[in-house]
Amino acid sequence: MDDLTTLADEHMALAGSDPRGRSAHLFLQDGPLRQSVIALVSGASLEEHNAPPAASLHVLRGYVRITSDSGHKEVAAGQVQRIPQERHGLTAIEDSVVLLTTVTGTE
Repeated sequence: MDDLTTLADEHMALAGSDPRGRSAHLFLQDGPLRQSVIALVSGASLEEHNAPPAASLHVLRGYVRITSDSGHKEVAAGQVQRIPQERHGLTAIEDSVVLLTTVTGTE
């Protein structure tokens, strides 16, 4: 069993010392299901990338912005947001840790 609080603490510390201001860890993989903790310091981002078949973002700490061609969504700690089914990016408005859940394929 993984402790999300511990993972969040560890990766926020790693993001703080990373030149790009981020750290990520895939901690659960079960068939097409993936869960990752991603930590971003304020202003750091994940550049635009393709969406998996299904995904959600749960903000554990902080405040982030998901951007896509159809607009943007701001998501605060404690909130969960579906990832748009299009190219998208993620920017930390303040130091943030998120839980990304993806389904990488369908049967």
